[in-house]
Amino acid sequence: GGPIGLCPHHQEGCALAFQAPCSSWSPLPHSDVMFVVGQEQQKVFAHRCVLACRCQAFRGMLSQAPVGSQDSSSITPQGPFILGNVQPEVFLAVIEFLYTNSVTLNSHIAAVTYGQVDLQQHCLDFIEGLVRTQGFRELSDVVLARVLRSDRLAVDELDLVQAVREWAHVSSAVLERPVPEVAALPVRELRLPLLAPSELVTLESYNQQDLLIPVENIAAAWRAHALRRDSGVPSRLCRPRQGTRPRDHHRHLEPHTK
Repeated sequence: GGPIGLCPHHQEGCALAFQAPCSSWSPLPHSDVMFVVGQEQQKVFAHRCVLACRCQAFRGMLSQAPVGSQDSSSITPQGPFILGNVQPEVFLAVIEFLYTNSVTLNSHIAAVTYGQVDLQQHCLDFIEGLVRTQGFRELSDVVLARVLRSDRLAVDELDLVQAVREWAHVSSAVLERPVPEVAALPVRELRLPLLAPSELVTLESYNQQDLLIPVENIAAAWRAHALRRDSGVPSRLCRPRQGTRPRDHHRHLEPHTK
């Protein structure tokens, strides 16, 4: 007879056993690479094979042999790699995710880097829940712009405009830069054509005080109302999000069906 067929059965282990050591600053057993992270020069230890297999960015970083070594397979700890511009807490979250495929998030961990798509989505999901909290104001302009590109935001556009305005004023005070300057990147992702005419009028009134939104952006929103589908406004700015409240004019913004 032929080989005995075994019924496949999926077993899923618990990541907690790996999560504790990966979430601490202590050296991991048999670790062979070290990173010095942030201004605090925090040491983070890991295993080259895990990082290289799980992440293309680390694979390229670790492809070189240790300094002074003729053998690329040497088990001598490689590095240290100096990552002075990375927050230690964020870097440790990336390491935790690479080892366990799960991550513990807070408002300071917005790791949309290292090419980890799954991790990016976890972070975006978490950040989207911060819109009405203090944590939203702590996001960088790059992360905030990325969040605002999402169709999955369960928040109405009028509320998003207000949240971005509050974020911009806080960032302006902290960075000592004008509101329009600090908000330039996120404001591009606000979907102003989704607002009703009366809401646009109110928006223009507020905008005269802080110049948060460029005049041409507001003009484009009015053009979308007047010319509808032929306005030339990018379709992504006319697309309702998950949390967009219905308005009468939305049916005119939808692209032609084919």
